[in-house]
Amino acid sequence: MPIAESLRPDSTPQSNGARTEPLAPLSSASATSVEIPAGFKLTVVVPVYNEQQTVAEILGRVRAVPVPKEIIVVDDHSTDGTRGVLEQLAAWPELRVIYKPQNEGKGAALRTGFAAATGDVVVVQDADLEYDPNDLPSLLGPILRGEADVVYGSRYLHDVPQDPSFLHRLGNRLLTWTSNLFTGLRLTDMETCYKMIPRPLLQSLEIQQKRFGFEPEVTAKLARRGVRIKELPVRYEGRGYKEGKKIGWRDGCNALYCIVRYRWWD
Repeated sequence: MPIAESLRPDSTPQSNGARTEPLAPLSSASATSVEIPAGFKLTVVVPVYNEQQTVAEILGRVRAVPVPKEIIVVDDHSTDGTRGVLEQLAAWPELRVIYKPQNEGKGAALRTGFAAATGDVVVVQDADLEYDPNDLPSLLGPILRGEADVVYGSRYLHDVPQDPSFLHRLGNRLLTWTSNLFTGLRLTDMETCYKMIPRPLLQSLEIQQKRFGFEPEVTAKLARRGVRIKELPVRYEGRGYKEGKKIGWRDGCNALYCIVRYRWWD
């Protein structure tokens, strides 16, 4: 399987810092042509908390993506009807659901999902409808072709900003700029949900953050490994707090803390 040798967790980076590869447009052949090697499997980890209204639809969209996959749903002790919806999908052969005994946060749910992953490459899919799973094959391509070690899906590479909230866009740009300042990367969207990471590399990282600090933590730790990170544009439909958005200003403050801390320490 043509996954770069440098993806092994025990490999030695070729440089002292991570590199961000040049950007490619969404419609480019390099971003859309994907040849899946025999025996390849993608793991899609879906953290869920009180997503009764959207979880069945998003899982159906993920299931329809034409890539061999396993779907690992981690229910972070939902208190609405999410569990009942998931139980109705239990017959799907590619679906595994893990029910947590108490609510701990998105980062903790991701740790549980990553530990259970058996695919060659892992990506996170939020349980709402903000990100389009049809973008996943495009993000997978650079890894399979050996062009990148890790691929981020950026919401800000399109001509028109896709997040309707000015405050959200401003906050994301501030956090991304600060992260780039400390890591030496040139990302446009550090906070993106879509981070395509080979499983051996991901499982070699000790993720500590329990809530939304996962994004800056994993970015800093990847940068310290010196891996090649490439960004590709993805579609995005932002939702507001009335629709169930959970991240708040305290998470933004914690993200700044994570950027500084994980730049130097695990």
